[in-house]
Amino acid sequence: MSPTTETLTAERILEATEEVLRRHGPAKATVVDVARALGVSHGSVYRHFRTKAALREAVTKRWLDRTSETLSAITADGTRAPEARLRDWLAALFEAKRRKAGDDPELFATYMVLTGETGEVVGEHLADLTGQLTRIIEAGVAAGDFAVPDPGTTARAVFQATGRFHDPGYHRVWERPGAQEDFTALVDLLVRGLRGQA
Repeated sequence: MSPTTETLTAERILEATEEVLRRHGPAKATVVDVARALGVSHGSVYRHFRTKAALREAVTKRWLDRTSETLSAITADGTRAPEARLRDWLAALFEAKRRKAGDDPELFATYMVLTGETGEVVGEHLADLTGQLTRIIEAGVAAGDFAVPDPGTTARAVFQATGRFHDPGYHRVWERPGAQEDFTALVDLLVRGLRGQA
């Protein structure tokens, strides 16, 4: 089926937008480029996304949501101990960010620009991630595994403390020798603190 005979959906537009951003970068990519890639008029794209900014925001949200969805499955896994979920959640976050930076550096660089433009989307993403961490820590408190008075504040502190391993601004250090060992040492330290151990 040719692009012009397939039903034009928001998802198809977002997929095409990712490819256009990968090829042209955020400074040069246009809605006309996206429409051309889909074989439709730019007006067809605007029927789904009212502005170029709305399209860029949606593609950024889609990119961030992929990470959130992966982590959400770990958060919701009530069959595993909270400490194991916490360790796996932090490791999955680090790996997802590292993979995005290493596997597709052009698109990663583009998203670095886009996330700077879409503060509300990024804020929602960060709130979602700290909410997931809060639920894991609350489960640890309820099970008697973690000794913290305020799981929400603790979750924000854990998220901030591990920032070097998930904040895209640090992407250049993620592949350095010793990065994985540094990550593991930090997580071990944080878990001891959550348990109330020295």
